[in-house]
Amino acid sequence: MAGLHAYTPGLQPTEPGWVKLNTNECPYPPSPRVAEAIHRETGDDGASLRLYPNPKSTPLRAAVARLHGHCLTEENVIIGNGSDDLLNLLVRVFGGPAAATGFTLPSYSLYPVLVAIQDGATQPIGFDRTMRLPVAAMAASGARAFFLTSPNAPTGVAFANADLAAVLARFPGVLVVDEAYAPFARENTLPLLARHPRLVIVRTLSKAHALAGLRVGYALAQPEIIGLLDRVRDSYNVSRLAQAAALAALGDPGYYDGLIARITGTRDAFAAACVARGWFTYPSQANFVFTEPRDATGATGPAVAQALHDYLLTRKILVRHFPNHALTAPFLRVSVGTDGEMLTVNQAFDSWPTHAKQP
Repeated sequence: MAGLHAYTPGLQPTEPGWVKLNTNECPYPPSPRVAEAIHRETGDDGASLRLYPNPKSTPLRAAVARLHGHCLTEENVIIGNGSDDLLNLLVRVFGGPAAATGFTLPSYSLYPVLVAIQDGATQPIGFDRTMRLPVAAMAASGARAFFLTSPNAPTGVAFANADLAAVLARFPGVLVVDEAYAPFARENTLPLLARHPRLVIVRTLSKAHALAGLRVGYALAQPEIIGLLDRVRDSYNVSRLAQAAALAALGDPGYYDGLIARITGTRDAFAAACVARGWFTYPSQANFVFTEPRDATGATGPAVAQALHDYLLTRKILVRHFPNHALTAPFLRVSVGTDGEMLTVNQAFDSWPTHAKQP
């Protein structure tokens, strides 16, 4: 473990005044039903907190199954302490020294950390700048399980179900599709689940449902896979308050449909503004935009992206720069905030070339 490199989360400032667009959090509060449910759960004296939560989050499993339909039952669902908890369980079950775990690069940087914790081997497969899904390479990887984020992080590019079905037809292992950003996308893999017993779909309520602070995620799979994950799951892995909040959130789909529409509209307008500057910008189906800035001379590259990142810091604007991969190093990832926050970012982008010319 001495050589293990821990996952590095985005900066979480404690002082006020920051425009925080670095961790893909929802810019709006959750449904009002969430606070009401938490209050009901605690009561006036908080006495319920002395009791353990439902160990399997059974009512929440049933609610997730009802939400998605497709002939799902609660036996197809497992609830986690955030989706990271479920990714960890999947690596415990299917990873380890006996077989490699595959993933694409760039992608969610937690995957190799979880594999390393289990002393497992990795089988990374790189994207090129086109971000086309490497179907043949994934199918031939020899991995026992392969993790794919769709829409991809950090680019926001989503992969068509036809391509994912082609992987499932040829890849003999378990394909884990990490759909953290699926509510913002045009397509998701739910229609594939009934036909492909080796597919696992992982979702989170941190992004579209604005519950990042409570840590709730879930996975959908065939009952045999859910049973394996339950064997290695912590007995009480999701708190009483998190379960109550998640049930309330899932019970208010109309609120979230409006919220998602608002976020995607802001995203598309912001991406269009980046393109209008002449900046290459991946078409995003997530709640962030991945754009390649140009400086006053028209140059791009890792140094240019770092310079803009640092300039934004001086204006108390937080975005993410990923300098450790050749594909991502020339880009910045900007989470979608409120319209006012995105206006502030656009104004900073416009002022940056003038600032950069100054000695």
